[in-house]
Amino acid sequence: MSLVELIGQADERGLAASGLACLDRCVPLLGGDDEVLRPLWAGLADDAGAAEWGERLEQVRGKLGGEFGAADEESGEDEAVVLARRMLAAAPAERSAAGVRAWADACSVAALQIHRLLDPLTDAGDSVDARREGRTEGMSPLVAAELRRQITVLELLAGHGPAGLRPALEVCTEGRRVLRAVVSRRSRRRG
Repeated sequence: MSLVELIGQADERGLAASGLACLDRCVPLLGGDDEVLRPLWAGLADDAGAAEWGERLEQVRGKLGGEFGAADEESGEDEAVVLARRMLAAAPAERSAAGVRAWADACSVAALQIHRLLDPLTDAGDSVDARREGRTEGMSPLVAAELRRQITVLELLAGHGPAGLRPALEVCTEGRRVLRAVVSRRSRRRG
């Protein structure tokens, strides 16, 4: 099943986890530590967490600093950083199915684009949309790994419900470590 189909079939919790997982893997670009999104993950474990989503989201935004939504290409920030900031800025204040569906979809595209920008090897595909639809020939390794992680998170939540959150978080932790290493190597090459 393609990533687009998995997102289309996911429930509210799976969608929120999907968007949050994409953002979590990109936290190294925002200067956040590994625990910064933990309150949002904890809120996914039960239905009561949906009511606290907006408050927890604002706390996360405060910890990561910056004016979210204000960053753009003219600010001088790297395109990957701009995309990560937009993911956080676009997070819905209310954890409703409609709101998190649009956010999860946008985060999926942004995270794949970020990985494509940071991969030292060229991705031969025309767009990340083709990757999300299942056309994976010529895919660069970093993009392929991100696509696998996105699919895995959605499958874990679809198959295990709330019990799938812990293994989904482990998938995110692995992806965050990979991206942190890529960002670090890139910084050393530039500096």
